[in-house]
Amino acid sequence: MKLLTLNCHAWHEENQLEKIRHLAQAIAEKEYDVIALQEVNQSIDDEPEHVVKHDNYARVLLQELEQLGVTGYSMVWDFSHLVYGRYEEGLVILTRHPVIDEHSFFVSQSTDKHSPKTRKIVGAMIHYKGQPFTFYSCHTGWWHDVEEPFQFQADQLLGQMKTDAPAFLMGDFNNDASLEQQGYVYLLENGLHDTYTLAEEKDAGITVQGKITGWSDNKQDLRIDLILSTEPFKVKSSKVIFNGDHKPLVSDHFGVEVQLIMDC
Repeated sequence: MKLLTLNCHAWHEENQLEKIRHLAQAIAEKEYDVIALQEVNQSIDDEPEHVVKHDNYARVLLQELEQLGVTGYSMVWDFSHLVYGRYEEGLVILTRHPVIDEHSFFVSQSTDKHSPKTRKIVGAMIHYKGQPFTFYSCHTGWWHDVEEPFQFQADQLLGQMKTDAPAFLMGDFNNDASLEQQGYVYLLENGLHDTYTLAEEKDAGITVQGKITGWSDNKQDLRIDLILSTEPFKVKSSKVIFNGDHKPLVSDHFGVEVQLIMDC
């Protein structure tokens, strides 16, 4: 099973359409089974907020894939909050496998669409080789945030996961994996497994370098984009992608791709 997670920084990138083409080409080449995307934006207009609109980043990506002859990906999207008075920001799961359930839920204390700290999770259960698996696209807050502390959001996430099936939590957790006694460690202490740690083959794992949105004072290399699981799966490899070395840059975050060895 091949997985990809990426914070798209959608429609905030220079040469955005070219970067979407790079992403589509990689998906066509690698044939990911499940893709989790965050900061999937679309324009504000008169249509309802939960409707996928013409310029929804993931919809444009799927159209680009069709141009490459790639069909069969289904899309699960939901709206989280407004950004810059221009966009509706949401999260997406794309998958090549049958979706048997989809759901979304808030993990932040705020449910105000005007607050950039409002956080929602999007989930989808799929059938893979006859067995159910659940995937969550996650974009959480920061450990030390006074208004919206990460620990509250993590507790909400773990408490609201609607599945007895094995689950993967994929996304931008805004907590650096190198820091002790913060969000990353908290997730592991609450029963999750890091596919990066489990991987037989891995690189440095860095997904953010320097200053980006939400990390304006950052001077460090960060590993904040993660693929976590509820079970200690066999993981063949975990690699950073779209970092300029392994495929071109497409966002202010790098992506993470994982290949699992499934016994089913």
